Amino acid sequence: MDATTIFGSRRAAIVVLSACIAAGATGRTASAADDAETLPAYHKQVDAAIDRGLTYLLSKQQDNGAFECPMEGNTGVTSLCVMALLAKGYTPETPPAGEAINRAIDYVVSTQADNGMLVAPKGASHGPMYSHCISALMLSEVSGMVRPERQRRIDAALGKAVALILQAQRIKKDRQHQGGWRYQPHSEDSDISCTGWALMTLRSARNNGAPVPVEAIDDAVAYLQRCRNEDTGAFGYMPGRKHRLSCTGTGLLCLELAGRHGTKATIAAGKNILDRLPDQWGGNHFYYGIYYCSQGMFQLGEAYWQPYARYLYAVALKTQRDNGAWPSENGTAGRAGRTYATAMTVLALSVPYRQLPIYQR
Repeated sequence: MDATTIFGSRRAAIVVLSACIAAGATGRTASAADDAETLPAYHKQVDAAIDRGLTYLLSKQQDNGAFECPMEGNTGVTSLCVMALLAKGYTPETPPAGEAINRAIDYVVSTQADNGMLVAPKGASHGPMYSHCISALMLSEVSGMVRPERQRRIDAALGKAVALILQAQRIKKDRQHQGGWRYQPHSEDSDISCTGWALMTLRSARNNGAPVPVEAIDDAVAYLQRCRNEDTGAFGYMPGRKHRLSCTGTGLLCLELAGRHGTKATIAAGKNILDRLPDQWGGNHFYYGIYYCSQGMFQLGEAYWQPYARYLYAVALKTQRDNGAWPSENGTAGRAGRTYATAMTVLALSVPYRQLPIYQR
């Protein structure tokens, strides 16, 4: 893989988009106007909540460019914070968040190991491929928005990062796990959670012009399908495992982004999600779940997004703290911290803004 030319086909278009956004990061775009009108009781409150959440995140950036996290220096959490800022329409080269975004990009790039892994040693969890894939996705999404010198560093880092993801997929596994990813680049099994981040990264990179083989996407989709319950439309953590709302959101979004839009599998997943929405905020895998479900339901269209959004908005607005953060006391969010919880909630709420290329319909 040629790291110096991994991106190029979409760069010119993104530069034009960035120039338009630079005139003012207002969040909602003209293409999102119809979505705003469907939920008039909420959208102004949601805009304000997102702004408060982003203000909180910006207050938590550290001197080295990373964002505060119990797992010190975690690149995945820092990258999620960057994507939350990008989702509002902020760009790397313009105020009010440009400097913060650039510092975070530089930090993530600086953590890359010789094998291509984007994980700070102190911020590594038991599953470094999570942070690696999230970080690579962020670098792919921000590519084309930065100045040439920083772009060259992103290209070099991203080429190695994507190559590592592809190598990890090719590790010999039994049929049930083939095509997916797990905690380590040498893992011999797979799970839908890590596979979701890896597949989104490859999809984003391929959209950007990277030489990602189509069979890598197809093999990942085949693994996702093996995690699916034909009777309920839900997805499990692994083939044959218990089906979870968060996993169903993952399967839905990834199938939609991989070109399986509006298929029997994605429609069944959308219906399953609407039938299983939790009645309270928080819990294990909660923020992970609302992130994936929000992105996936938006991809399915208004018939699914509107009822889901009414639920999401009502619950999210009443749980935001006075300082702009969302709570992280429960489950996985407790280990990742409030910056993680806040970034994931902002990404869930900001879907109609349509600013991040990977999430556009």
